[in-house]
Order: sequence, then structure tokens, then C-alpha cells
Amino acid sequence: MSKTITKTFKSHDALSNVREDLIATGIEQEQIYVDKDKNQVKVIIPADAEPEILEIMNRHQPID
Repeated sequence: MSKTITKTFKSHDALSNVREDLIATGIEQEQIYVDKDKNQVKVIIPADAEPEILEIMNRHQPID
């Protein structure tokens, strides 16, 4: 079962860094959505990958 995780960040640099880290972890680019207008990154992942993805995203200090 898939799950979508969404986090909002303070800057566009953080968006890029999160995206790069997720790709380096093995997440397919097609599963990562960057919304520069809202400063959000959304990732569609298998539910069992949630802890690892949250850890990666939280490294970049999301604001929500």
C-alpha cells in the first residue's frame, strides 16, 4: 500500500536538497513532487518506508 508524505520547507534550497537526498536513497524521481509555490515536497512511498523518508525530510527542518 502506498502512502503520501508532504512537508513544507522554508526555502527553495531546502526543496532541492530534500529532493536530491530522496533520489540518493533510491526513491524514483516520478514519486517526488516539488511545489515551489507552496515550498512543499510530496513523496509517494510504500508504507513500510515511512520512517526512513521522514528521517530524511526532517533533516532539512520542515516547518510543518
